[in-house]
Amino acid sequence: MKIFVGITGASGQIYGGRLLRALHSGGHEVTACFSNGSIEVIRAEDLAGAGLEGASREEVINAFLDSHGLAGEDIASAAPDDMSSPFASGSFLAAASIICPCSMSSLASIACGVTRHLVHRVADVMLKEGRPLVIVPRETPLGEIHLRNMLRLKQAGARMVPAMPAFYHRPRNVDGLADFMAGKIMDSLGIGHDLFQRWNGLEGNER
Repeated sequence: MKIFVGITGASGQIYGGRLLRALHSGGHEVTACFSNGSIEVIRAEDLAGAGLEGASREEVINAFLDSHGLAGEDIASAAPDDMSSPFASGSFLAAASIICPCSMSSLASIACGVTRHLVHRVADVMLKEGRPLVIVPRETPLGEIHLRNMLRLKQAGARMVPAMPAFYHRPRNVDGLADFMAGKIMDSLGIGHDLFQRWNGLEGNER
């Protein structure tokens, strides 16, 4: 499957990283687009302790991919200002697009049909073409405007998968929480995976 993954400037960049890892491991043809805001958040969160303050955009992306075991792997990258990307056209048959995590600013832009960069344009294309678009909003608490924008996008055909990891699978670390979300995103697209133990009743989930 040809899948576009937009990573925007919300906290929880690990969700996007674990999703890229899972999709790549599943043999999918993935193109990632990091918004300028996402680069700043990756620098701030820096979960791998790579010392990214002052690092260039390319260095930040490479360090991010490396921290998720994707260094040197075939992950295509699209610049946020590249409106000539194949994914920016409805004639390009992308299988799905995922925005993970999705900031409230990007959520609002997409809900209003405003394309400030490639991630927004791709989302707009997927909606107008009736193709799968998964949005993973990450914010708390949610205001009325946020909720109205989410409802508007749901009604327009987007699949809303908020970054709300569960705990019944007994995650042992942060990666386990992020993998759960990656799995739920893939579930919404009908993509098989083994990222977490599925609920099978209390007895079935005992360890």
